[in-house]
Amino acid sequence: MSMRYLSGLRTIFRRVAASLRDRSLGSSAATLVTALALSLGSAVHAADAESGHKRVQTFLDGLQGLQAQFHQVITDRSGQVSDEASGSVAIRRPNRFRWDYRDPYEQVIVADGSRVWLYDRDLEQVTVRKLDETLSATPAMLLSGEGTLEENFTVTGVEQDGPVQWVRMEPKRDDTDFKFVRLGFEGNTLRFMQLADKLGQTTRLEFTNVERNPVLDPSRFTFTVPPGADVIGDASASGASRQ
Repeated sequence: MSMRYLSGLRTIFRRVAASLRDRSLGSSAATLVTALALSLGSAVHAADAESGHKRVQTFLDGLQGLQAQFHQVITDRSGQVSDEASGSVAIRRPNRFRWDYRDPYEQVIVADGSRVWLYDRDLEQVTVRKLDETLSATPAMLLSGEGTLEENFTVTGVEQDGPVQWVRMEPKRDDTDFKFVRLGFEGNTLRFMQLADKLGQTTRLEFTNVERNPVLDPSRFTFTVPPGADVIGDASASGASRQ
């Protein structure tokens, strides 16, 4: 059931309640109808959340890996496009993923099971951080991590937009950088991901050529520090190497 339908129901019942008051049929009747409206709204919201949770959990069940092409658009709080990029993504559960940005700039983000590496080719710089609990409630780790949906996210709504079913979720941790994430499904395929951060930026990813549980070379999730690149962060005790 869509949020638009929920909003419509609330509007109808509020009008009924107002009409009862105008006709002086007693505050009891008006209160009863208003309470009914609120109860129905809560029940519909709960049903939305339950169906959204089931939708995401069904997708995650049996997911061992994922591979796709992506197109990313970032907009600021005023809705203006501030960045646009494209590339490929590969995910191997648990705790391994690789995002290769190719156009208009080259960047690589690799999670090797213990650390996350970000390489900016133009800056010749590698940033590395430990793969810890602060990353568990991120959308990337929702798809690739070991944690459960219940541990890290609260499903807050479902909306149908043509062939795409959107599920909105909010992180349970307060120390994440984003406010909510929306996953867009076409049938059984994850087609979109939308993230809203705490600075007012929105990142929208569209996935194409999606493969579920493909055969992936484990070496894709091992990062090799390019020669001459500066490394920022703790690169010890990891699977990375230098050329």
